This record gives sequence, C-alpha cells and structure tokens, in this order.
Amino acid sequence: MMLRLLLVIHAVITLAAGVVLVLAPGAIPGTIGIELSPGSFLICYLLAGAEFAIAFLSAYGARCEGVGCRHAVIGTIIVFHGSTGILEVAALAQGLDARLWGNVALRLAVIAAFAYFGLLRPPAARHR
Repeated sequence: MMLRLLLVIHAVITLAAGVVLVLAPGAIPGTIGIELSPGSFLICYLLAGAEFAIAFLSAYGARCEGVGCRHAVIGTIIVFHGSTGILEVAALAQGLDARLWGNVALRLAVIAAFAYFGLLRPPAARHR
C-alpha cells in the first residue's frame, strides 16, 4: 500500500515538474540563480520530456502487480534520481549555487524511500 502511494505521489510531482518546465521554463533553474534566455529553453523542454516519462513510469508502477515489474520501475526511479543527484553534485563542484544541495538531499530521500518500501521491506509488509 505504501509503495503504491509513494509511486502515485512521485508520478504527480514529476508530472507537475514537467508541466512547469514547459509553461515557465526559467522558473525551476531560476530558484538557484540560473537565468536562461528563450533560446536556452530547449534544455528545459528536453528535461520536461524526461520528467513526463518518469511520471508515466511511476503511474504504471503503481498499477503493475509482478515483482519483476515493480523492481524494474523502482530500479529505474532510483537510477534516475541517483544519476541526477551525482550530476548536481558535479555542478556544485563547479561553483553552482549552494541552494542546489536541497535538491540533492531531496533526491537522496526519494532514493531511500523507494529502496525501503520497494526493495528492502519484507515482501509480506509491502503488500499490506
């Protein structure tokens, strides 16, 4: 039950992030002091495409029943947030605004939640 709820919440949040990246491309980068010119919006649009795909994956994962299916969904979400978090740390090492650490911490929390509820929690407890 908790895993399904987590997947649905994740789907809604990633869908919302994608929509914001399309409708107001400079809004999310602007939170850490990155100003984009309209010619740079393509980067936000490409990221929005990834957000939409992850939102779909999360929504699908909330409905799939098989253990293999769930593990593939959870593994993909963990890889997405893990690789993005590592790349954000690389950007921080290059001098990007320290407020980005909040996003890195959020990604670590997402990874921990999916790892616990989807992979580490005993199978019987996952299906309650």
